[in-house]
Amino acid sequence: MFYFCSMLFDSPNTWPKPPDALPHAMLELPPNGARVTVAGLVLVRQRPGTANGVIFITLEDETGVCNVIVWRKLYERYRRAVIAGRMLRVTGRIQREGAVCHVIAEHVEDISFMLDDLLLPEASRATEQP
Repeated sequence: MFYFCSMLFDSPNTWPKPPDALPHAMLELPPNGARVTVAGLVLVRQRPGTANGVIFITLEDETGVCNVIVWRKLYERYRRAVIAGRMLRVTGRIQREGAVCHVIAEHVEDISFMLDDLLLPEASRATEQP
């Protein structure tokens, strides 16, 4: 099953921005291994020398943070988004180990262009919602 916010909210007006992304505060709801989409501002990118090319990204939305793991092969495909994106939407599988929850990336999308909406007056943003 694929989890995203349209399954969890009553009306489109209550969906978080960007659409179809699970708020980080709700990451405990889907079962281990479920496919989810998360989005947020990139807080941290880490590529430790001991991690064999694995990249760890921390995303933040208005409800909390999310840890994303990008394997080397996937990094090669989405290199530009992973390196330069200030805001990302990531689709992948949830992996839990104890209290720690990660999203293992399958698709990475740079949605930094959405940050420009923050400069619009509140009234303009409300009318441009899909």
